[in-house]
Amino acid sequence: MIPNKEKVVTRGLRDVAAAETRISFVDPLGALYYSGYDIDDLVGKVCYEEVAHLLLYNKLPTKSELELFRTLLVSEMKLPRALLKSIQRTPPSGHPIEVLRTAVSILGMYDPEHDDNSDPANQRRAIQLVAKVPAIVAALHRLRSGQKVLAPDGNLGFAENFLYMLRGKNAVRNEKKAIDRFMILHADHGFNASTFAARVTASTRSDMYSGVISAIGTLKGALHGGASERVMRMLFEVSSVEEVDDYIQGLLDDQRKIMGFGHRIYVAEDPRAKHLRAISEKLCHRRGKLHEYYKCQKIESAVYSKKKIFPNVDFYAALVMHALDIKKEFFTALFASSRISGWTAHIMEQYADAVLIRPTSKYISEYGRKFVPIAKR
Repeated sequence: MIPNKEKVVTRGLRDVAAAETRISFVDPLGALYYSGYDIDDLVGKVCYEEVAHLLLYNKLPTKSELELFRTLLVSEMKLPRALLKSIQRTPPSGHPIEVLRTAVSILGMYDPEHDDNSDPANQRRAIQLVAKVPAIVAALHRLRSGQKVLAPDGNLGFAENFLYMLRGKNAVRNEKKAIDRFMILHADHGFNASTFAARVTASTRSDMYSGVISAIGTLKGALHGGASERVMRMLFEVSSVEEVDDYIQGLLDDQRKIMGFGHRIYVAEDPRAKHLRAISEKLCHRRGKLHEYYKCQKIESAVYSKKKIFPNVDFYAALVMHALDIKKEFFTALFASSRISGWTAHIMEQYADAVLIRPTSKYISEYGRKFVPIAKR
């Protein structure tokens, strides 16, 4: 055993490889790979269903496999009535990501195979969760708006169905592209905090729902999935392009974090950000919100000139969701609705690894402190 004094602490586990994975690779020099494919070669050429299939089964589907997989996913977007009633009873003050966390827990209790942890059972759960997590978010969005919950439309693709069930209207062409690409770009991203939390839970041989719940709870944090919501707050605080320089300088003078900038791994530009930048420009141009896009451009320029850091995925993702008329408090839940394909893939990979994730620590307190009875303290 390594003596405690010789143990080396790696704060935040930076650059520590906790396991092997075939699911995704984050290249610090500015690239992201899904099961061997550069996302630059996937975005605009495949749909989200193809990416989900790739992450879950390590292969892009054939045309017939895609049609079958899409039909299965869309059919699984229907939610149990009891779950919808539970969502209706949640307090209005509950954040959507908190409601989603609870709803997934409830969903797990309705699993007729809850004691079956076999590969086929977990593959069925993965498909159900990939479909039902976005459906839960869409249902809550409708209920919070005082509108009727919608069933999926069998004539629409998966991502397009999600947007339809959420907003209650069919997406136009550029919106279809936007939601599909948004979900692809958020599908997976290495051993990020939420994915690692899911794998830690799975390593105990707990069920898939528990792993997803762990991931959702982690995603709620401002330094992870909650960042895009805070980006939107920042954009609302800046009323015009002319105010940007003073606003950013004020944040720097106060030593406050500029949300949506910098990344733990990338030393170059986040490859997802460039795609989301292009998506947001097209959406804003057609939706009459170019002033918001210009503010983002100015903020990006100001931050780079002062700090030499690039925007990350959250910065332009916030603008894409805003341009799609999605309420900012739902931004993190949309992140989860996309990342669920990656989470479930990682959970199954961790089951196959079959090892308990149990790091050690470096103890820094005393030894042998003298105990004093309560009457004499």
